[in-house]
Amino acid sequence: MVGDLLEIIFFMWVVALCAFAPLGYFIYMYSKKSGEPFGNTEPHGDSESKVLEAIGLAIHGLKKGLIGGK
Repeated sequence: MVGDLLEIIFFMWVVALCAFAPLGYFIYMYSKKSGEPFGNTEPHGDSESKVLEAIGLAIHGLKKGLIGGK
């Protein structure tokens, strides 16, 4: 009876550790790199990608065509 209870408690701890291990790893890496979760993830500084620039131009053109704005 007591052995069964200890076995259930043990497996509950194992499941809990497996479930929260990724969260613990993320918190550890976030605090290790001074607020950057996995280091500097953008290799080219603060430059935008070509896709974002193209979408921005398309939106600007669409606004200019529909609204007639600058």
